[in-house]
Amino acid sequence: MLQMQNLHISVEGKKIVKGIDLVVPAGEVHAIMGPNGAGKSTLANVLGGHPKYQITQGSITLDTDELKDLSPDERAKKGLFLSMQYIPEIAGVSIANFLRLAYNSVKGEKVNPLTFHEVLAKKVKQLDLDEDFLKRSLGVGLSGGEKKKLEVLQLLVLEPSFAVLDETDSGLDVDALKVVAGGINQFHNPDRGVLLITHYNRLLDYVEPDRVHIMKDGRIVQSGGKELAKNIEKEGYNVIPANAQIPMEKNS
Repeated sequence: MLQMQNLHISVEGKKIVKGIDLVVPAGEVHAIMGPNGAGKSTLANVLGGHPKYQITQGSITLDTDELKDLSPDERAKKGLFLSMQYIPEIAGVSIANFLRLAYNSVKGEKVNPLTFHEVLAKKVKQLDLDEDFLKRSLGVGLSGGEKKKLEVLQLLVLEPSFAVLDETDSGLDVDALKVVAGGINQFHNPDRGVLLITHYNRLLDYVEPDRVHIMKDGRIVQSGGKELAKNIEKEGYNVIPANAQIPMEKNS
């Protein structure tokens, strides 16, 4: 499971996340929703190990491993995956080569390039992409939908034990959203957990969450089932006060 206890995060001396307690067990999908500036992407970046952010208090554990002092690559090897909101562009590095090197690094083994390419070819078709997509430079010249599909492709290839997906639905049309959601559902199984970060309920129409958490002003202020997301869609975030507090057991 992924667990955060009394997690406080600052950037350049400014407090962003102000005491989060959250447990996401293996096999479950949890969604975090909230308005702009709530601290959702900050939380995702800290889970992934971004050096810009400082954990001033609390802990992050994946199973029994404390993550907060580990580098991003060490976290990946422990089984944590972060789908970033904005992916980097690296000209001259093909998507196929990047994925093969990433797989070799995370899994600690060298896979045969030809065998690996056959696996990739099958997975890109599942995401409604042409095989030539694998020859393109990483992130360069990709549409918004292609970038999101690339993140899900990485997820399916690396097969981590836990995925943190930061606004994977952002900017997608309905058809692309269904494809991306299908990839997430394909990844999810009883041994793998998912933490979805999103503004909107529409992704949750295709990826069924076990729990939905509302984040506001750096805190989780309400938790519930899928109906909570639907209520937020209708009523907005202003119906929940920023200073609301809920016990940890209701977060998990």
